[in-house]
Amino acid sequence: MNDANQTWVEQIFLVPPSLRDNTADADRLLAALRNRLETDTIIAEIGLLRDLPDRLRQWGYQARCILFSDGNVFYLVDVTDPKGQPPCAGLAVDLGTTRVVTRLINLETGAVLAETSFENPQTAIGDDILTRIHYADRPGGLDHLRDLIIDGLNRAIGELCHQAGIGTTDIYLLAVSGNTTMTHLFLKLPPRWIIREPYIPAVNTPGIVKAAELGIDANPRARVFFFPSVGSYFGGDLISGILFGKLHRSDATSLLVDVGTNAEVVLGNREWLIACAGAAGPALEGGVAKIGAKAGPGVIDTIAINAATGDITFDTIEHSAPKAICGSALIDLVAHLFAGGILDIRGKLVPEKAPGRIETDDGIMAYVVVPAGQSATGQALVFSQPDIDNIIRSKAAMYTILETLTASVGLALSDIDTFCVAGTFGSLINPRSAITIGMLPDLPIERFRVLGNSSLEGAALLLSSRHPVTEIAAIRNRITYLELNVNQEFMNRFSAAKFLPHTDTTLFPSVTVPAFASSLPDKMRKMVSFEAAASIC
Repeated sequence: MNDANQTWVEQIFLVPPSLRDNTADADRLLAALRNRLETDTIIAEIGLLRDLPDRLRQWGYQARCILFSDGNVFYLVDVTDPKGQPPCAGLAVDLGTTRVVTRLINLETGAVLAETSFENPQTAIGDDILTRIHYADRPGGLDHLRDLIIDGLNRAIGELCHQAGIGTTDIYLLAVSGNTTMTHLFLKLPPRWIIREPYIPAVNTPGIVKAAELGIDANPRARVFFFPSVGSYFGGDLISGILFGKLHRSDATSLLVDVGTNAEVVLGNREWLIACAGAAGPALEGGVAKIGAKAGPGVIDTIAINAATGDITFDTIEHSAPKAICGSALIDLVAHLFAGGILDIRGKLVPEKAPGRIETDDGIMAYVVVPAGQSATGQALVFSQPDIDNIIRSKAAMYTILETLTASVGLALSDIDTFCVAGTFGSLINPRSAITIGMLPDLPIERFRVLGNSSLEGAALLLSSRHPVTEIAAIRNRITYLELNVNQEFMNRFSAAKFLPHTDTTLFPSVTVPAFASSLPDKMRKMVSFEAAASIC
């Protein structure tokens, strides 16, 4: 629970006017608020001022004031009955490309009133951002995309209010955290220049917007705060994550990784922050392998292989029959295949190491994870060599992003004090498996910290207390963005990282490379040695 003087709701008790004190009603209220908030600027719109005289007299010159701020000025959003029963509510929104998560919060106490999530309706147009941006260029396309997400959000608001026993008009504040493109589509801002050189968004800091102007079912005077972006590929969801993870407050150097559409990474401490993004996300979320899928019922989320017997054990979400494998389990699978010698250091299947499990179809080898008779689809779940190659490339990109970012400030990955992983992927991933395949650095497990949905948590934090809003602008202004597309060091390191766990095995001292690796052909051993040398130079 938050101290009352830190929230967006202020209980104000005024001295009623008299012949000796004929201060105007609005001036009287705003003066009290300026004194309470220690600010010179509070904006109250004319519609509220029209209602104010009757309300103050009805309530004996007491009022419950709902405020909001963009970090520069305060807005007096509304005044309500100080003895009113429905709580003043706020809505935190994690505006994901694939999934939207919403949380209803009591603005006075910070207590969670209800929470729900739904698939982003824009996925009907396209799962990826690029497809949606191109669709927005069509006549009526941007309007359609905006309507889809607003309609979906309004349905969620209705469900949340029903759960909490309040009306939609009891929602006064909203905080929206999403990537740059999702924010543009939500606000019906043209996104086309985000993907065209020099990759410029329409706006990085939308600030505060009236909910009614966006068609959101909330109080007619409700305001919406949008977390600012740093650029086209570093959005408000990462700013929100930094706020929640407190990287900007820490003396120690921390690294935050959020895997989604891209792999987005922030490195720093209270003195400095540097960030970058790269295309490592889809495969690590299970979106590239044929048997891959995002987390859902029947999707395998944990998997292990008995090194002695070769037997596979796994669990699925909701414990139903397996139909696919999510990204975190694919990483587990690659780690166990490598540890058992079924994959060599190039990530290639070794048939003699798994007799009866590896089959060949049209010259392409595949490892049978779940036989047809045990799967929900009636078809075997097979992990093909092309699928494995995709995972290897993605894990190499992930590690290279981390290595390049830390090297840009003169640090090694071993210098990281805390390694934060965010998002659904971060919540499910087994750090030990990710280290084994060379996706995450070989750090002590206790240095890893799971943040969960840091985008949503940061938005909820903003609604629970008024202090974070002043930190958000400071976080954004402190970030230096590293562009990887023109970084030659990235490409050099990427080549070295396309092995298990890496060509330079000294980077992964805790990973035991299977003995068969030493039996590789001379040509391959020389190539590995050359790549290791290249990675050091």
